[in-house]
Amino acid sequence: MSDALDRAAELLESAGALLICAGAGMGVDSGLPDFRGGEGFWRAYPPYARLGLRFEELADPRHFAGDPELAWGFYGHRLALYRATVPHEGFRLLLGLGSRLPGGVRVFTSNVDGQFQKAGFGHVAEAHGSIHHLQCLSGCTDDIWAADAVEVVIDEETMRAVPPLPSCPRCGGLARPNILMFGDFSWVPHRSQAQLDELTAWRRTARDLVVVELGAGQAVPTVRRYSELASAATGALIRINPREPEIRHGRGVSVAAGALETLTALLA
Repeated sequence: MSDALDRAAELLESAGALLICAGAGMGVDSGLPDFRGGEGFWRAYPPYARLGLRFEELADPRHFAGDPELAWGFYGHRLALYRATVPHEGFRLLLGLGSRLPGGVRVFTSNVDGQFQKAGFGHVAEAHGSIHHLQCLSGCTDDIWAADAVEVVIDEETMRAVPPLPSCPRCGGLARPNILMFGDFSWVPHRSQAQLDELTAWRRTARDLVVVELGAGQAVPTVRRYSELASAATGALIRINPREPEIRHGRGVSVAAGALETLTALLA
């Protein structure tokens, strides 16, 4: 690991701009649950183990129409959890590093938890949307609005939401999170697309770009593909992942460890 850290530090020393690409593993050091596999998800949510429901089954938009209390029980609990979570020290270390660079820092993430914004990052591209924003379930409008005023009461025994449930301010019907779910054809993407467009424009002008990827697995490879694309021309990629650190064709530096541990050692 020391050799990898030395090589990663050399890359960062030469950086003119920093792109952070983050998957779900970035939040583990903040105490957020690891949903890796059914067992990991069920350890975080025992009621779903009793029901035999996996993460992939719950993260399905059809539940909002068929069983809205079940759907909002899952997403309402996550909304409260993310609101209460304090980003770990690694976020501050990355923000401090990126803010000192002439080209600045941007974030690309598949996470919907809003932790980068809470940590002070100003430019975050949320590829799968945000749990802190809502849209109309019926599609009466393509408006997206903040969930700041939303409070979802959860029965902790059943993990079902207690009505009233979040509603659309235009039609009064049910609202849902502005998150891209599994098999989702109703997600309203324009908020996320505007963020991605801004990131693409920044990348075109960024000089000596270094990409730091954290906690991004292969099961949903959105983040890994983006970090590899962004670093394809230079190979200036630092992949930090305790389970899947491998980099194809050796185009970068791989560190087989967690986010906070690695960032603390690296930036020291």
